[in-house]
Amino acid sequence: MKRTTFLRFCAFLLLFSLPQAVRAFTQVDTVLVVKSERMLYLKSNGEILRRYPVALGPVPRGHKQQEGDERTPEGRYILDYKNSESRFYKSIRVSYPNQRDRLRALELGVNPGGNIMIHGQPEGAEKDAQLFNWTDGCIAVSNEHMDEIWQLITVGTPIEILP
Repeated sequence: MKRTTFLRFCAFLLLFSLPQAVRAFTQVDTVLVVKSERMLYLKSNGEILRRYPVALGPVPRGHKQQEGDERTPEGRYILDYKNSESRFYKSIRVSYPNQRDRLRALELGVNPGGNIMIHGQPEGAEKDAQLFNWTDGCIAVSNEHMDEIWQLITVGTPIEILP
């Protein structure tokens, strides 16, 4: 087999064996979470590449004010750490609280909380866990979706969380 024929064959196999976003060889440059839609979007240059249903905390409306309020923060953050050993399969940390969140918490005299993650499901979770809001303010996806997100997101990617 000629080298060019072999390379075309390899490209063909690669093209049809990877998720659509990876096939396009496009870098995800933004993650968008729309809480009211319960959706997470991976975007590149303003275009939506992939979308995933999410579960949030039991109190999904409103911005996180303090530790324990079971709300998901709203605003602009950075995905700043990946944990492949998470008790929720895999996790990617959201840089909450930012300076604005800390100042608001200081004014209210409360702890802003932290450890907000995009994460998968805990071991033994029911398949229908994504049908209701069950986290402590995190953004949960299925483990299958977490694997895709994990591959497509790099540390330092901005995330915007909207109401």
